Amino acid sequence: MSIYIHIPFCTQICSYCDFCKLYKNEKWIDKYLKALENEIKQNYQGEIIKTLYIGGGTPSALSLNELKKLFKIIQIFKLDKNAEITFETNTEDLTLEKINFLKTKINRLSIGLQTFNKNYLKTLNRKINIENLKYAFQNFDNINIDLMYGFQNQTEKDVEKDLEKIIKLNPKHISAYCLILEPNTKLYIENYKPLDDDKERKIYDKITNILEKHGYLKYELSNFSYPNYESKHNLVYWNNQNYYGFGLGASGYLKNERYENTKSLTEYLKGNYILNKYSLTKDEIIQNEFILGFRKIKGINKKNFQKKYQININNLQIIKELLNQKLLKENKDNIYINPKYLYTSNEILLKFIDFSLHKH
Repeated sequence: MSIYIHIPFCTQICSYCDFCKLYKNEKWIDKYLKALENEIKQNYQGEIIKTLYIGGGTPSALSLNELKKLFKIIQIFKLDKNAEITFETNTEDLTLEKINFLKTKINRLSIGLQTFNKNYLKTLNRKINIENLKYAFQNFDNINIDLMYGFQNQTEKDVEKDLEKIIKLNPKHISAYCLILEPNTKLYIENYKPLDDDKERKIYDKITNILEKHGYLKYELSNFSYPNYESKHNLVYWNNQNYYGFGLGASGYLKNERYENTKSLTEYLKGNYILNKYSLTKDEIIQNEFILGFRKIKGINKKNFQKKYQININNLQIIKELLNQKLLKENKDNIYINPKYLYTSNEILLKFIDFSLHKH
């Protein structure tokens, strides 16, 4: 079993949710942590936990004392001795004392660096603390770096410079995400214009080529790692497996039921944690298996699919059609998206939206 804990402290002031109310507000943070503890105690069923991901927002915005409270709450979980425990952070909040504390509690750090480019950092209202960054690499072996691309007027040369600096740090894992403008955020309101699709595609190909030359394997559309350093937690999502989601705005998937927590801080503090639940039909479960599983470069394992659903994946009409169209390919073990169409894979994944066993 896996757990995602949402610590939604957000510095981007918007009208989208209540997350920014928590930022640097000790009174609300303390109330939030108590509510989080109550939610966990009410819902966690005592399973052995193999991956624990503490994300946000920015969990590193917590003070050292608040972090100690959070990890005291986490002691309720029965962690596997080899559990992957990830903590999301940025370099501004990640002080030396926090690093010294976290290195005794977690074994994987995910740093939302995004870019070294001063102009693009200004666009994101972000800064990079080089001292904190270097100290993190001195104290953690397993580090992910988030790289963002698709900024207005960004060039391939800009990305090459970012990658040169990131590769020099030698992280075990790199996630490369295209800039997406979320409604009601500052960039969205200001009508910021990111790169067009053709230029984004060229930059994506450039990122892939450079990282693969330096020994990073692309194992999912946006994720690269050294061998054996794939994100175990994210693979839970892409393998369509069960996980708890705790915290304001978190989501989870348990016993064929997806749920989403409220984004209202007021409701959450009252103990009204879950906003909605939805029981999935077998068609919907398999549909999710395709949409999530085909994000992986290796795609979907045939034997695992058979074991999970008692269905030969090669007998499904939609799979036959996509193989015939060469949009999908296969080998002895797996069916996967043709590498030629990876960047536009959403167009292929959309074909599974109306999947039904009765049709196929």
